Amino acid sequence: MSGPLLKDKSAVIYGGGGAIGGAIARVFAREGARVFIAGRTQEKLDAVASDIAATGGTVETALVDVLDQQAVEKHADAVAATAGGIDIAVNAVSVMHDQGTPLADLSLEEFMRPIDGFLRTLFITSKAVVRHMGGERPGVILTLSEPGAKLAVGGILGHAVSAAGKEVFSRVLAAELAPRDVRVIGIRPHAVVDAPAAGSYTGGLFEQAAAAAGQSIQELLEGGAMAQGTLLKRLPTLSEVAETAAFLSSDRAGTMTGTIVNLSGGAIVD
Repeated sequence: MSGPLLKDKSAVIYGGGGAIGGAIARVFAREGARVFIAGRTQEKLDAVASDIAATGGTVETALVDVLDQQAVEKHADAVAATAGGIDIAVNAVSVMHDQGTPLADLSLEEFMRPIDGFLRTLFITSKAVVRHMGGERPGVILTLSEPGAKLAVGGILGHAVSAAGKEVFSRVLAAELAPRDVRVIGIRPHAVVDAPAAGSYTGGLFEQAAAAAGQSIQELLEGGAMAQGTLLKRLPTLSEVAETAAFLSSDRAGTMTGTIVNLSGGAIVD
């Protein structure tokens, strides 16, 4: 039987106290990684760390504002000094944004919020970790986007542009870092069906759509329009996203880079 996928790897997860970031952290630890989770809410980080410690995993937490470039670089330097380098970095940071407002009613601030927020965090975190990757210690950077990167539907201008920007960022960065043996892969899940129950900000994001449909948020995600718009007629789970992230970060996916892994259930057919 083969051993853990990520044995002896060091992994930094930004947004590690969130629903997706926490799920990834738990799976990474189960697969043998030394996990460093960073975020803005100590209580959420502690909850994830407690779960990992209870199963014998190795985890450290840090309060870090990912919009503070100096703080992120300082934290990455400290992780690298502790672990001897950084093997894996995951950006699972969330930025609350608007979905559903047409251009006529959308303010410039609302349009720019996800574009500036998501892309700024990608730039800051990637620049901080890449100094500690590559060469004799191959690295992996994982990013997260959404089907909005490909969908042509009304009312998601800022969201769609930010999602497309994250995917372009990943592809171009992969080309730049490939000579250093650093892989960059984007993961594109759809709305994650069990994320709101795990405390995800998407619970608030989908309130308006659920109310318009006369459904609870969970009903909307389990059998509503988003699920019915996929080929599988269901949305991905936190476990599916996290297990995929672990495989992509492992040596078994060692030739994968510069691509977007589609976990939208067929909402987007690449």
